[in-house]
Amino acid sequence: MSVAAPAAALRASARDEAAVMDHALALGRRGLGLTWPNPAVGAVVWRPTPQGPLILGHGHTRPTGRPHAETEALKAAGEAARGAVMTVTLEPCSHHGRTPPCAEAIIAAGIARVVTAIEDPDPRVAGRGHAMLRAAGIEVEVGIRARLAFLAHLGHIRRVTEGRPGVFLKLARTADGFAAAEPGRQLMITGPIGSARVHMERAAADAIMVGIGTVLADDPRLTCRLPGLADASPIRVVLDGDLRMPLDSGLVRTARDVPVWVVAAEDAELSREAALRAHAVDVIRVPRKGERIDLGCALGALGERGITRVMSEGGPTLGDALAADGLVDEATLITHETPLGRPGVPAVGPNLAAALADRALFEALPAAVHGPDRFEHFVRTA
Repeated sequence: MSVAAPAAALRASARDEAAVMDHALALGRRGLGLTWPNPAVGAVVWRPTPQGPLILGHGHTRPTGRPHAETEALKAAGEAARGAVMTVTLEPCSHHGRTPPCAEAIIAAGIARVVTAIEDPDPRVAGRGHAMLRAAGIEVEVGIRARLAFLAHLGHIRRVTEGRPGVFLKLARTADGFAAAEPGRQLMITGPIGSARVHMERAAADAIMVGIGTVLADDPRLTCRLPGLADASPIRVVLDGDLRMPLDSGLVRTARDVPVWVVAAEDAELSREAALRAHAVDVIRVPRKGERIDLGCALGALGERGITRVMSEGGPTLGDALAADGLVDEATLITHETPLGRPGVPAVGPNLAAALADRALFEALPAAVHGPDRFEHFVRTA
Protein backbone atom coordinates (compact mmCIF):
# COMPACT_ATOMS: atom_id res chain seq x y z
CA MET A 1 0.00 0.00 0.00
CA SER A 2 1.38 3.43 -0.92
CA VAL A 3 1.01 6.54 1.24
CA ALA A 4 1.40 10.08 -0.04
CA ALA A 5 3.22 11.92 2.70
CA PRO A 6 2.22 15.58 3.09
CA ALA A 7 5.69 16.40 4.37
CA ALA A 8 5.24 20.09 5.05
CA ALA A 9 2.01 19.58 7.00
CA LEU A 10 3.50 16.85 9.17
CA ARG A 11 6.70 18.62 10.21
CA ALA A 12 6.71 20.41 13.54
CA SER A 13 9.20 22.74 15.18
CA ALA A 14 12.51 21.23 16.25
CA ARG A 15 11.41 21.77 19.85
CA ASP A 16 8.19 19.78 19.38
CA GLU A 17 9.96 17.01 17.45
CA ALA A 18 12.47 16.65 20.28
CA ALA A 19 9.74 16.74 22.93
CA VAL A 20 7.88 13.86 21.29
CA MET A 21 11.10 11.84 21.04
CA ASP A 22 11.77 12.55 24.72
CA HIS A 23 8.31 11.15 25.46
CA ALA A 24 9.09 8.04 23.40
CA LEU A 25 12.41 7.56 25.24
CA ALA A 26 10.62 7.85 28.60
CA LEU A 27 8.10 5.24 27.46
CA GLY A 28 10.89 2.91 26.39
CA ARG A 29 12.54 3.12 29.80
CA ARG A 30 9.47 1.46 31.29
CA GLY A 31 10.57 -1.78 29.65
CA LEU A 32 14.19 -1.80 30.83
CA GLY A 33 14.98 -5.08 32.53
CA LEU A 34 11.78 -6.69 31.25
CA THR A 35 12.03 -6.99 27.47
CA TRP A 36 15.26 -8.92 26.91
CA PRO A 37 16.40 -10.26 24.52
CA ASN A 38 14.57 -7.46 22.68
CA PRO A 39 15.39 -3.76 23.09
CA ALA A 40 13.13 -1.58 25.24
CA VAL A 41 11.62 0.72 22.61
CA GLY A 42 9.13 3.57 22.93
CA ALA A 43 6.81 4.82 20.16
CA VAL A 44 4.36 7.71 19.77
CA VAL A 45 1.70 8.35 17.09
CA TRP A 46 0.91 12.06 16.81
CA ARG A 47 0.08 15.06 14.66
CA PRO A 48 1.59 18.55 14.72
CA THR A 49 -0.85 21.34 15.65
CA PRO A 50 -0.40 25.08 16.26
CA GLN A 51 -0.83 24.35 19.96
CA GLY A 52 1.84 21.64 19.96
CA PRO A 53 1.97 17.87 19.40
CA LEU A 54 -1.39 16.07 19.53
CA ILE A 55 -0.72 12.58 20.90
CA LEU A 56 -2.97 9.97 19.26
CA GLY A 57 -1.45 6.84 20.78
CA HIS A 58 1.71 5.62 22.39
CA GLY A 59 3.29 2.36 23.54
CA HIS A 60 6.43 0.60 24.67
CA THR A 61 7.84 -2.88 24.21
CA ARG A 62 6.05 -5.24 26.57
CA PRO A 63 7.68 -7.81 28.89
CA THR A 64 9.53 -10.64 27.09
CA GLY A 65 9.76 -8.35 24.04
CA ARG A 66 6.29 -8.79 22.55
CA PRO A 67 4.25 -6.90 21.45
CA HIS A 68 6.62 -4.28 20.08
CA ALA A 69 6.24 -0.59 20.88
CA GLU A 70 5.14 0.34 17.36
CA THR A 71 2.21 -2.07 17.29
CA GLU A 72 1.14 -0.97 20.78
CA ALA A 73 1.13 2.68 19.69
CA LEU A 74 -0.77 1.89 16.47
CA LYS A 75 -3.35 -0.11 18.41
CA ALA A 76 -3.86 2.82 20.79
CA ALA A 77 -4.23 5.29 17.93
CA GLY A 78 -6.59 3.18 15.84
CA GLU A 79 -7.90 4.81 12.65
CA ALA A 80 -6.44 8.15 13.77
CA ALA A 81 -3.01 6.80 12.79
CA ARG A 82 -3.81 7.19 9.07
CA GLY A 83 -1.86 10.16 7.73
CA ALA A 84 -0.16 10.79 11.10
CA VAL A 85 3.46 10.78 12.34
CA MET A 86 5.12 7.97 14.26
CA THR A 87 8.12 8.80 16.44
CA VAL A 88 10.09 5.76 17.61
CA THR A 89 13.35 5.42 19.51
CA LEU A 90 14.82 2.67 17.29
CA GLU A 91 14.38 1.72 13.64
CA PRO A 92 11.24 -0.43 13.18
CA CYS A 93 12.03 -4.09 12.57
CA SER A 94 11.79 -5.51 9.05
CA HIS A 95 12.13 -9.25 9.69
CA HIS A 96 9.62 -11.95 10.55
CA GLY A 97 9.98 -13.43 14.02
CA ARG A 98 7.25 -14.36 16.47
CA THR A 99 5.29 -11.44 15.00
CA PRO A 100 5.23 -9.74 11.56
CA PRO A 101 7.63 -6.84 10.95
CA CYS A 102 6.70 -3.54 12.56
CA ALA A 103 7.53 -1.78 9.29
CA GLU A 104 4.69 -3.68 7.63
CA ALA A 105 2.29 -2.71 10.41
CA ILE A 106 3.25 0.96 10.05
CA ILE A 107 2.64 0.83 6.29
CA ALA A 108 -0.72 -0.93 6.72
CA ALA A 109 -1.84 1.65 9.30
CA GLY A 110 -1.31 4.49 6.83
CA ILE A 111 1.35 6.37 8.79
CA ALA A 112 2.67 9.18 6.56
CA ARG A 113 5.93 10.10 8.30
CA VAL A 114 8.27 8.17 10.61
CA VAL A 115 10.85 9.81 12.87
CA THR A 116 13.44 7.52 14.43
CA ALA A 117 16.32 8.36 16.72
CA ILE A 118 18.82 5.78 15.43
CA GLU A 119 19.14 2.93 12.99
CA ASP A 120 19.03 -0.57 14.48
CA PRO A 121 22.45 -2.24 14.04
CA ASP A 122 20.88 -5.71 14.31
CA PRO A 123 21.95 -7.41 11.05
CA ARG A 124 18.35 -8.54 10.52
CA VAL A 125 17.31 -4.88 10.34
CA ALA A 126 20.24 -2.46 9.79
CA GLY A 127 18.46 -0.01 7.50
CA ARG A 128 15.98 -2.45 5.97
CA GLY A 129 13.12 -1.17 8.10
CA HIS A 130 13.68 2.37 6.92
CA ALA A 131 14.05 1.15 3.32
CA MET A 132 10.68 -0.65 3.50
CA LEU A 133 8.99 2.49 4.77
CA ARG A 134 10.53 4.71 2.09
CA ALA A 135 9.59 2.23 -0.63
CA ALA A 136 5.97 2.55 0.52
CA GLY A 137 6.10 6.33 0.14
CA ILE A 138 6.53 7.13 3.82
CA GLU A 139 8.86 9.99 4.70
CA VAL A 140 11.59 8.84 7.11
CA GLU A 141 13.78 11.09 9.25
CA VAL A 142 16.59 9.70 11.41
CA GLY A 143 18.75 11.33 14.07
CA ILE A 144 16.57 13.24 16.55
CA ARG A 145 17.94 12.68 20.08
CA ALA A 146 20.38 10.13 18.62
CA ARG A 147 22.86 10.26 21.53
CA LEU A 148 20.15 9.71 24.15
CA ALA A 149 18.71 6.84 22.13
CA PHE A 150 22.16 5.28 21.76
CA LEU A 151 22.53 5.28 25.54
CA ALA A 152 18.98 3.99 26.05
CA HIS A 153 19.60 1.07 23.67
CA LEU A 154 23.27 0.53 24.57
CA GLY A 155 22.72 -2.99 25.88
CA HIS A 156 20.92 -4.07 22.70
CA ILE A 157 23.59 -2.42 20.55
CA ARG A 158 26.45 -4.15 22.35
CA ARG A 159 24.71 -7.52 22.11
CA VAL A 160 24.02 -7.37 18.37
CA THR A 161 27.39 -5.83 17.43
CA GLU A 162 29.79 -7.41 19.95
CA GLY A 163 27.89 -10.44 21.23
CA ARG A 164 27.85 -9.23 24.83
CA PRO A 165 25.48 -7.23 27.01
CA GLY A 166 26.15 -3.65 28.03
CA VAL A 167 27.95 -3.43 31.39
CA PHE A 168 26.81 -0.84 33.92
CA LEU A 169 29.25 -0.66 36.82
CA LYS A 170 28.24 0.59 40.26
CA LEU A 171 30.78 1.24 43.04
CA ALA A 172 30.25 2.83 46.45
CA ARG A 173 33.03 4.49 48.42
CA THR A 174 33.61 6.52 51.55
CA ALA A 175 34.56 10.20 51.33
CA ASP A 176 38.24 9.22 51.45
CA GLY A 177 37.83 6.68 48.64
CA PHE A 178 37.51 3.27 50.29
CA ALA A 179 35.08 0.44 49.57
CA ALA A 180 35.91 -1.58 52.70
CA ALA A 181 38.02 -1.37 55.84
CA GLU A 182 39.80 -4.60 54.97
CA PRO A 183 39.54 -7.28 52.25
CA GLY A 184 36.67 -9.71 52.66
CA ARG A 185 34.70 -7.58 55.13
CA GLN A 186 31.41 -5.86 54.40
CA LEU A 187 31.12 -2.09 54.82
CA MET A 188 27.72 -0.42 54.52
CA ILE A 189 28.30 2.88 52.73
CA THR A 190 25.27 4.37 50.96
CA GLY A 191 22.45 6.06 52.82
CA PRO A 192 18.77 5.10 52.49
CA ILE A 193 18.01 7.46 49.59
CA GLY A 194 21.06 6.34 47.65
CA SER A 195 20.29 2.70 48.35
CA ALA A 196 16.74 3.16 47.04
CA ARG A 197 18.12 4.58 43.80
CA VAL A 198 20.45 1.59 43.44
CA HIS A 199 17.47 -0.76 43.83
CA MET A 200 15.63 1.20 41.13
CA GLU A 201 18.62 0.68 38.85
CA ARG A 202 18.58 -3.04 39.64
CA ALA A 203 15.00 -3.19 38.40
CA ALA A 204 16.15 -1.71 35.07
CA ALA A 205 18.81 -4.40 34.55
CA ASP A 206 18.40 -7.82 32.96
CA ALA A 207 21.05 -9.26 35.27
CA ILE A 208 23.09 -8.18 38.28
CA MET A 209 26.64 -9.51 38.47
CA VAL A 210 29.10 -9.96 41.33
CA GLY A 211 32.23 -11.97 41.96
CA ILE A 212 32.46 -14.84 44.40
CA GLY A 213 34.46 -12.61 46.76
CA THR A 214 31.41 -10.39 47.26
CA VAL A 215 29.26 -13.44 47.97
CA LEU A 216 31.69 -14.80 50.55
CA ALA A 217 32.11 -11.40 52.24
CA ASP A 218 28.54 -10.05 52.18
CA ASP A 219 26.17 -12.98 51.52
CA PRO A 220 23.98 -10.64 49.42
CA ARG A 221 20.52 -11.37 48.02
CA LEU A 222 20.90 -8.99 45.03
CA THR A 223 17.13 -8.55 44.68
CA CYS A 224 15.11 -5.39 44.20
CA ARG A 225 13.60 -4.68 47.59
CA LEU A 226 11.58 -1.55 46.88
CA PRO A 227 7.81 -1.81 47.47
CA GLY A 228 6.06 -3.10 44.37
CA LEU A 229 9.25 -4.02 42.53
CA ALA A 230 10.01 -7.45 43.96
CA ASP A 231 8.95 -9.07 40.67
CA ALA A 232 11.44 -6.83 38.81
CA SER A 233 14.48 -8.46 40.43
CA PRO A 234 17.03 -9.31 37.72
CA ILE A 235 18.82 -12.58 37.01
CA ARG A 236 21.58 -12.91 39.62
CA VAL A 237 24.98 -13.80 38.15
CA VAL A 238 28.04 -14.84 40.17
CA LEU A 239 31.50 -15.11 38.61
CA ASP A 240 32.92 -18.10 40.48
CA GLY A 241 35.80 -19.75 38.66
CA ASP A 242 36.34 -22.57 41.16
CA LEU A 243 32.69 -23.03 42.22
CA ARG A 244 33.22 -21.93 45.81
CA MET A 245 29.62 -20.77 46.18
CA PRO A 246 28.34 -21.92 49.61
CA LEU A 247 25.22 -24.04 49.42
CA ASP A 248 23.82 -22.24 52.48
CA SER A 249 24.30 -18.77 50.97
CA GLY A 250 21.33 -16.49 50.53
CA LEU A 251 21.63 -16.68 46.75
CA VAL A 252 21.48 -20.47 46.66
CA ARG A 253 18.65 -20.65 49.17
CA THR A 254 16.53 -18.29 47.06
CA ALA A 255 17.49 -19.62 43.63
CA ARG A 256 14.06 -21.18 43.09
CA ASP A 257 12.45 -17.77 43.62
CA VAL A 258 14.84 -15.57 41.59
CA PRO A 259 17.19 -17.27 39.11
CA VAL A 260 20.89 -17.58 39.93
CA TRP A 261 23.50 -18.25 37.25
CA VAL A 262 27.04 -19.13 38.27
CA VAL A 263 29.78 -18.63 35.69
CA ALA A 264 32.60 -21.10 36.36
CA ALA A 265 35.86 -22.12 34.72
CA GLU A 266 35.83 -25.10 32.39
CA ASP A 267 38.02 -27.10 34.81
CA ALA A 268 36.00 -26.47 38.00
CA GLU A 269 34.92 -29.63 39.83
CA LEU A 270 31.87 -31.38 38.38
CA SER A 271 30.70 -32.47 41.83
CA ARG A 272 30.36 -28.83 42.90
CA GLU A 273 28.36 -28.05 39.78
CA ALA A 274 26.04 -30.97 40.49
CA ALA A 275 25.48 -29.76 44.05
CA LEU A 276 24.56 -26.28 42.86
CA ARG A 277 22.26 -27.59 40.14
CA ALA A 278 20.46 -29.67 42.76
CA HIS A 279 19.55 -26.34 44.38
CA ALA A 280 18.22 -24.87 41.08
CA VAL A 281 21.40 -22.86 40.38
CA ASP A 282 22.38 -22.80 36.70
CA VAL A 283 26.10 -23.23 35.95
CA ILE A 284 27.76 -21.78 32.84
CA ARG A 285 31.27 -22.87 31.86
CA VAL A 286 33.80 -20.52 30.22
CA PRO A 287 37.59 -20.62 29.69
CA ARG A 288 40.09 -19.20 32.12
CA LYS A 289 42.23 -16.16 31.38
CA GLY A 290 45.23 -16.45 33.64
CA GLU A 291 44.11 -17.01 37.22
CA ARG A 292 40.51 -15.89 36.64
CA ILE A 293 37.75 -16.69 34.21
CA ASP A 294 37.73 -14.87 30.90
CA LEU A 295 35.39 -11.93 31.48
CA GLY A 296 34.79 -11.40 27.78
CA CYS A 297 33.72 -15.02 27.38
CA ALA A 298 31.55 -14.77 30.51
CA LEU A 299 29.71 -11.76 29.12
CA GLY A 300 29.48 -13.45 25.72
CA ALA A 301 27.77 -16.42 27.37
CA LEU A 302 25.23 -14.05 28.96
CA GLY A 303 24.66 -12.41 25.59
CA GLU A 304 23.97 -15.80 24.02
CA ARG A 305 21.21 -16.27 26.59
CA GLY A 306 19.61 -12.97 25.59
CA ILE A 307 20.91 -10.70 28.36
CA THR A 308 21.34 -7.12 27.14
CA ARG A 309 21.98 -5.12 30.35
CA VAL A 310 24.24 -6.25 33.20
CA MET A 311 24.64 -4.21 36.37
CA SER A 312 27.95 -5.04 38.04
CA GLU A 313 27.98 -4.62 41.81
CA GLY A 314 31.01 -6.83 42.28
CA GLY A 315 33.27 -4.38 44.07
CA PRO A 316 36.73 -2.98 43.31
CA THR A 317 38.44 -6.13 42.04
CA LEU A 318 35.78 -6.98 39.47
CA GLY A 319 35.33 -3.34 38.47
CA ASP A 320 39.02 -2.91 37.77
CA ALA A 321 39.22 -6.20 35.85
CA LEU A 322 36.28 -5.18 33.65
CA ALA A 323 37.95 -1.83 32.97
CA ALA A 324 41.25 -3.53 32.13
CA ASP A 325 39.47 -5.61 29.48
CA GLY A 326 37.58 -2.60 28.07
CA LEU A 327 34.21 -4.01 29.13
CA VAL A 328 32.71 -1.10 31.09
CA ASP A 329 30.05 0.88 29.21
CA GLU A 330 28.74 3.05 32.03
CA ALA A 331 30.01 3.60 35.57
CA THR A 332 28.39 5.15 38.61
CA LEU A 333 30.57 6.13 41.57
CA ILE A 334 28.62 6.73 44.77
CA THR A 335 30.58 8.76 47.33
CA HIS A 336 29.24 8.97 50.88
CA GLU A 337 29.94 12.14 52.83
CA THR A 338 31.58 10.27 55.74
CA PRO A 339 35.24 9.16 55.52
CA LEU A 340 36.49 5.79 56.70
CA GLY A 341 39.23 7.60 58.59
CA ARG A 342 41.84 4.87 58.32
CA PRO A 343 43.50 2.84 55.55
CA GLY A 344 41.17 0.50 53.66
CA VAL A 345 40.45 -1.12 50.30
CA PRO A 346 40.41 1.51 47.51
CA ALA A 347 37.10 1.52 45.65
CA VAL A 348 38.54 2.54 42.28
CA GLY A 349 41.45 0.51 40.97
CA PRO A 350 44.17 1.87 38.64
CA ASN A 351 42.65 0.55 35.41
CA LEU A 352 39.21 1.96 36.14
CA ALA A 353 40.65 5.29 37.34
CA ALA A 354 42.66 5.67 34.13
CA ALA A 355 39.66 4.78 31.95
CA LEU A 356 37.26 7.20 33.63
CA ALA A 357 39.82 10.01 33.48
CA ASP A 358 40.25 9.56 29.72
CA ARG A 359 37.82 12.02 28.12
CA ALA A 360 38.35 10.38 24.74
CA LEU A 361 36.93 7.19 26.26
CA PHE A 362 34.38 8.31 28.87
CA GLU A 363 32.10 11.31 29.19
CA ALA A 364 31.31 12.60 32.68
CA LEU A 365 27.64 13.49 33.11
CA PRO A 366 26.38 16.00 35.71
CA ALA A 367 26.57 14.61 39.24
CA ALA A 368 23.51 14.16 41.46
CA VAL A 369 23.20 14.28 45.25
CA HIS A 370 20.84 11.97 47.11
CA GLY A 371 20.97 12.67 50.83
CA PRO A 372 24.55 12.08 52.04
CA ASP A 373 25.56 10.40 48.76
CA ARG A 374 26.99 11.98 45.62
CA PHE A 375 26.38 10.03 42.38
CA GLU A 376 28.91 10.56 39.58
CA HIS A 377 27.98 9.01 36.23
CA PHE A 378 30.31 8.21 33.34
CA VAL A 379 29.35 6.86 29.89
CA ARG A 380 31.52 5.57 27.07
CA THR A 381 31.82 7.98 24.19
CA ALA A 382 31.30 5.24 21.58
